[in-house]
Amino acid sequence: MSVDYRTFLREYDGKPIRIMEVCGTHTRAIAHEGIRGLLSPKISLLSGPGCPVCVTVTQYIDTLITISKVPGTTVVTFGDMIRVPGSTQSLSEARADGAKVEMVYAPYDMIRLAKEHPSEKYVFAAVGFETTAAVYADLLGEIIASEITQITFLTSLKIMPPVLEFVCKTNSVIDGFLAPGHVAVITGSDVFTPLAEKYHLPFAVSGFSGEEILLAIYALVKMITRQEARVMNVYPSVVTPRGNISAQSEVDRYFEKTDAAWRGMGIIAESGLTFRGEYKRYDAGSFGLYEDVGTHLSCQCGLVITGKKSPEDCPLFGRLCVPERPQGACMVSSEGSCCSHYMNRGD
Repeated sequence: MSVDYRTFLREYDGKPIRIMEVCGTHTRAIAHEGIRGLLSPKISLLSGPGCPVCVTVTQYIDTLITISKVPGTTVVTFGDMIRVPGSTQSLSEARADGAKVEMVYAPYDMIRLAKEHPSEKYVFAAVGFETTAAVYADLLGEIIASEITQITFLTSLKIMPPVLEFVCKTNSVIDGFLAPGHVAVITGSDVFTPLAEKYHLPFAVSGFSGEEILLAIYALVKMITRQEARVMNVYPSVVTPRGNISAQSEVDRYFEKTDAAWRGMGIIAESGLTFRGEYKRYDAGSFGLYEDVGTHLSCQCGLVITGKKSPEDCPLFGRLCVPERPQGACMVSSEGSCCSHYMNRGD
């Protein structure tokens, strides 16, 4: 690549280009590194459905809250999930009312909790994409090997290609995708090739530093101007074409594909993962459970995570909806587009 790629991106004066960064970690890094300020006004970045907190539907939160109020049962989750609004309250608010909710920093803390409190039942809020699905598969293997019986999972695990196909079908303004590096470590970069060919759109798999993101954007702009529809791996130190075969095998051992609900997008066929039959005893009631029901009627999260609106287009943004009082999931996590835009206004 040209060593003058920064100048190229800053001075680009061709046709308007709209690139979707899929991953929430990219969304956060783009805002934190001030990437938009380094690009020509003719290069726009749109946020996509790659923040697991943002795409989780309200009914899933409501179900976790119901479980957390069952005597002798504790819901275990990561920090961001505890603040996502349900239809009437968040897990954090439920905990303030007496529900049992425990926050952990790593899924494997579940094993420690179960061993320390053998009479307590624990339900883990298993949310994420292919990357965390591999972690949960390994965790389940540890639970089985340790013969721990009081841990189950309420799953809301999703996979990336089906939702990107949904975006390709429903948002015709996108010219290319900044593909998620974390997911591609597991799946491999080749997983995006069928979409690139079918919808004639380029994909660039990127790392997460400012330099890596700029290089990936440069690669996309060059492919778009040349009308090339292919996948370029700009993260070869970590991502391979076929991905982590061992991790894929572990996921396939414990999980199978299922239809899944996405915030603002409804049910997408075979876009989720659920436990296989012999492991369903570790499920806390996930099957066929979720619907995409909203919270605040004016919340635009569904349009933001499909690139149809920017956070600033939402009438709640920065007014009723702020990180301290999120009205929608996109304002909760630092990887959410609304929170990222709010915390880095002016970039």
